Amino acid sequence: MDMNEKWLQWAVELQSLAQAGLFYTKDEFDAERYERVREIAAEIISLKSDIPVEKVKDLFCNEIGYQTPKLDTRAAIFKEDKILLVKEKNGTWSLPGGWVDVNVSVKENTIKEVKEEAGLDVSADLIIAVQDREKHNLPIYAYKVCKIFVLCSVIGGSFEDNIETVESRYFALDELPALAAEKNNAEQIKMCFDAYHSEHWDTWFD
Repeated sequence: MDMNEKWLQWAVELQSLAQAGLFYTKDEFDAERYERVREIAAEIISLKSDIPVEKVKDLFCNEIGYQTPKLDTRAAIFKEDKILLVKEKNGTWSLPGGWVDVNVSVKENTIKEVKEEAGLDVSADLIIAVQDREKHNLPIYAYKVCKIFVLCSVIGGSFEDNIETVESRYFALDELPALAAEKNNAEQIKMCFDAYHSEHWDTWFD
């Protein structure tokens, strides 16, 4: 999917406007109109992506209030100039991380995700970058995502069997495995190496 396809941008904007309208309107007739606009946005996504419309609605139209990006944290952990990656069940590799739960902070979520996916206890030391996902990762999602990369230090622990990942391993920059590109790509991994090697890293943001 082309990052610059206008139909997707229009559908996302329609959904956002409809969601805000549904939250703020006091008029029941306007609410019906906003709900229909939201349905049309979902139908556009479904038609162009071949995803069933009900699934699109579940992913795309299930929130209330003013629409804001979802938060995703990714932990950069180093040992002997190698970075820690975890292996997904589909065979691709990623930095430990995931969606920020509503009851934790970005820092707490980073630490939690590393423990769950890599079995390690870490401290979250530095924000490497705050990125608009659609500027860096494919495929484009029908909702906005803000990705936060965090430099971490290991305190203890070791990999444990879990429901999300099957292995963890450290990799040099020139030996990266097949990456889960929708979560992190080689450019983002290199950025983490640059931050790790820097004496005074300035947080990068879109």
